[in-house]
Amino acid sequence: MRKIVKNLDSVFQPKSVAIVGASTTSNKIGNVLMKNFLDARFKGEVYPVNPKHDEVMGKRCYAKVSDIPKRADLVIIATPAETVPDIVDDCAKKKVGGIIILSGGFEEVGRNDLALKIKATCEKNDIPLVGPNCLGIYDPYTKVDSIFLPRYKLERPKAGGIAFISQSGAVGSAVMDLAAYYGLGISKFISYGNSTVLNESDYLDYLAQDDETDAIILYIEGAKDGRKLLEAMKKTNKVKPIIALKAGKGLGGQAAARSHTGNIAGSYMAYKAAFKQAKVTEAEGISELFDFVKIYNQPIPKGNRVGIITNGGGMGVLTADYIEDSDLALAKFSPETTKELAKIIPSYGNVANPLDLVADAGVEGYTKSIDAMMSDPGIDALVIVVLLQTPPIDERVIHVLATAADSRKKPFVTISVGGAYTEAYRKIMESKGIPSYDSPRAAVKALEKFVTYSKYCREIGKG
Repeated sequence: MRKIVKNLDSVFQPKSVAIVGASTTSNKIGNVLMKNFLDARFKGEVYPVNPKHDEVMGKRCYAKVSDIPKRADLVIIATPAETVPDIVDDCAKKKVGGIIILSGGFEEVGRNDLALKIKATCEKNDIPLVGPNCLGIYDPYTKVDSIFLPRYKLERPKAGGIAFISQSGAVGSAVMDLAAYYGLGISKFISYGNSTVLNESDYLDYLAQDDETDAIILYIEGAKDGRKLLEAMKKTNKVKPIIALKAGKGLGGQAAARSHTGNIAGSYMAYKAAFKQAKVTEAEGISELFDFVKIYNQPIPKGNRVGIITNGGGMGVLTADYIEDSDLALAKFSPETTKELAKIIPSYGNVANPLDLVADAGVEGYTKSIDAMMSDPGIDALVIVVLLQTPPIDERVIHVLATAADSRKKPFVTISVGGAYTEAYRKIMESKGIPSYDSPRAAVKALEKFVTYSKYCREIGKG
């Protein structure tokens, strides 16, 4: 790993932060940034920097970074593009640890001269630079938050194991908001914009070594070095799963990507081939990103044989159809499992896969059938349909599912289809680490992607 990439520790784990462009005016970026760190109770020192103020939010304000008595581990810059090269030079003289430039006005508008100046300074001094033209980073563990969107408009996710690398601040912020809504925890959020110094490959290299990260989401419009990206994906995906979303597939999208971050989107077929070669899971949209990533906290399955449990026959049939139309297979119950399941279902029911517990099944039926299938060596994964509208089903089923998830015996997904009542319960499931889906198709597709990645893990001796 390059020294400049290793130095990203200063960005994610700083003991002191300087905010250049700090403001006393409400809703200005420099004001929101100050609130982010103070409201989150960042444990380190926060230094406002702005020659127009003597004090910001009760803290002494400095005219420039070099005026701060102590070295700042991280400097966040939110000032006009023309002022940035001189500020970066000043940071280098002060030997700061890392820099985030939120300001736009560089490659994306043809000002390569400004970009080259800051790039030369940072590379000469091994200063990791995130941006410019970005939202920067959010780390729920260290409380570093350079996202200038107010918290009452953009909820921050809780701490967890999913890292998100995004070339787009808009897409990144939407995913952050959704992650917070559904209670999904993240380890790090990185919006890198123009990637003037560090690009997506560097962040993959860093996250591959990050103890807090279990899985990585990558949203990319265009890479400056496709070969470097391929090698980084191949290396990282062997350690941690990558779920990628590529934008700019058509000519119009490619042109928009160029004007957005100054990067060339390139041929989508080349990216698709790279994802396939690196065994990266590709999502077709934001919804699929969530569908795929939330199953990757499950234990690695040993194969593709799936057992289905449902309290609604039709939903079980639909699920079976999608399984048979995928690379998954319907499992055959062992004699022991068949015997145990026969004790659970009513006398008028049949022991078959899908297992229909019927509409009057209660929580106990789910407990026993899940235990039976978890113990069957001929079943590699479970799909559990829970129609929450049936009278016998109540909040106790969430405890049953959470217990199954915590046991980590086998991976499973749940399907619950319905309106407001069902969605409220699905949100609770998500917050407890239970992969929940609102359709059989989405659940089966996510499970199929996970089984494919798991096969790759077994081939390389992981899991």
